[in-house]
Amino acid sequence: MAKGLAALRILVIDDNAQMRTIVGTVLSAAGVGALHYAPDGRHGLKALVERDIDVVFVDYEMPRMNGLDFLAAARREPTNVRFTPIIMLTGHSDLTRLNAARDLGVNEFLTKPVSAATILGRLNAVIMRPRPFIETAGYFGPDRRRRATRSCRHYRRAGDAMGAVEV
Repeated sequence: MAKGLAALRILVIDDNAQMRTIVGTVLSAAGVGALHYAPDGRHGLKALVERDIDVVFVDYEMPRMNGLDFLAAARREPTNVRFTPIIMLTGHSDLTRLNAARDLGVNEFLTKPVSAATILGRLNAVIMRPRPFIETAGYFGPDRRRRATRSCRHYRRAGDAMGAVEV
């Protein structure tokens, strides 16, 4: 995996300089080619739009523009930037926060304290097991389903549910 990581450009957004250093050091040691940093969501969004970023690590709680606001703004971007994989970091892993991030289109969620294994595991997930993006009236982001189940039916058209045509 390290050989391919040299081609990656990763943005780390966190108001805590020590956390930016921790995440950046792990990614650098793993062989990531280019690391960019931002102290809050506003600076992060500017960097995301202006630079060619492959993956973003963003903190949930930050002043000025928090991780949720950053996530919502990134997913509203009119360019391909909106498809950038976003991994959210947080010290609070309650279901309310997890669902809020999921509903705004986060790709992965990572609870602090982090380890090298969890950072690289989430990076591996967004690169090696990407989920297709879905756009509906109220949602844009990666498919929330992690695995296909027999009870999950996909229909070609809304009217197909009556005829139960599965694809």
